[in-house]
Amino acid sequence: MKRLLVLICAAAVLGLTAAPVFSGGSPESETYTIEVTGSTSVAPLMEQFADAYRDVRPEVTINISGTGSGDGITGANTGVAELGMSSRNLRSAEIGFGLDVLTVAVDAIAVVVHPDNPVSDLTVEQVRGIYTGEITSWAELGGDDSQISVVSREPGSGTRGAFEGAVGFVDELLAGAIEFDGTGGVRAAVAGNSQAIGYISLGSMNPEVKAVSVNGVEAKAERVVDGSYAVARPFLILYREAQIDPETKTFLDWMVSAEGQAIVSQNYVPVQ
Repeated sequence: MKRLLVLICAAAVLGLTAAPVFSGGSPESETYTIEVTGSTSVAPLMEQFADAYRDVRPEVTINISGTGSGDGITGANTGVAELGMSSRNLRSAEIGFGLDVLTVAVDAIAVVVHPDNPVSDLTVEQVRGIYTGEITSWAELGGDDSQISVVSREPGSGTRGAFEGAVGFVDELLAGAIEFDGTGGVRAAVAGNSQAIGYISLGSMNPEVKAVSVNGVEAKAERVVDGSYAVARPFLILYREAQIDPETKTFLDWMVSAEGQAIVSQNYVPVQ
């Protein structure tokens, strides 16, 4: 709970704003393309935003590249993209870039196993033990007598940084853990291995994997809202306000409007 509060409070300091009522502003440009890059966890939500925004501003094209939070921060800083996506808070050196930061959602990180795995609840301490190598068999957790296959995200991943921070094993991942670039890789690896465990954005869940409860609390948006689910992080959009086009500013306002946040509420926690 303390870690969740730290994550959300830090996001608020960096740029959390109250959601305005969107009035459908109409900048004068006839066509415009907004380039967005960054977190593979934020990308599915951004795709939903982009799809809905076509009805608001059909003359605006939104190109989305999901390559990781580090790329999103760097891209916004260097101008490679107008908007960067990050699923973790900025580090000290990154804060020094002077980027503007908008929080568009709060996301739970689901701890996932194969649907056939009988284990359905783990404590934070048990999750930490699995990922540091202190717990190596599912039998120690009430499951089958088989070795746990530990699946993680790649170094530099925003999801990995937020997960390690929330669970409490920063830079202590056991040697030999299987690492994947992107949410899809982790999900596919767990779906294809009945002994595997991984972690993905709650918004990226599908029936191929099963989310286990953590400390007896299900990974659901409402449990993040009431503070009972401990493994969560903010979804951030990074930009330089002095350099973005008016069309991009209108899109930013729309994401935290009632219309945009209604999309967020389908799978994530709104910031209204």
